[in-house]
Amino acid sequence: MTTEHTSLFTPAEIDYIKSQHLCRIATADANQQPHVTPVSFRYNAEDDTFDIGGAYGFATRKRWRDVEQNPKVAIVIDDVSSSEPRTIRGIEIRGTAELMQTGGETIFNGAEPQMFHITPKRIVSWGIEGHAYGPAHARTVNR
Repeated sequence: MTTEHTSLFTPAEIDYIKSQHLCRIATADANQQPHVTPVSFRYNAEDDTFDIGGAYGFATRKRWRDVEQNPKVAIVIDDVSSSEPRTIRGIEIRGTAELMQTGGETIFNGAEPQMFHITPKRIVSWGIEGHAYGPAHARTVNR
């Protein structure tokens, strides 16, 4: 008997996430000093997680050192879908990052093997379903 996977994300959110290739990741070190940087990502639909990877010394960067000290992270995927009228949309995922020593090279073309595996804990989206300046679609994930 198989069990059907119910996503944490709405179908519209999944379509939006899959249409994007770049996000920003926010990390904080042990002293709570914030740091944000653009990165490549992949949405893993099987378990509703995100993989973050890159090249050029990914495991030597500040974001890696931050996650070693504090695994709480947030990613934001957003864009301006129209300039007239100005229409914004996006999704913020707060969660916990796990440092992975392998896998990045198979997920991201030309990347290094090290990557982050992010498990969502809070999701907030805007402009994906409904008006961008209306109420955000927010929820906490219990898993």
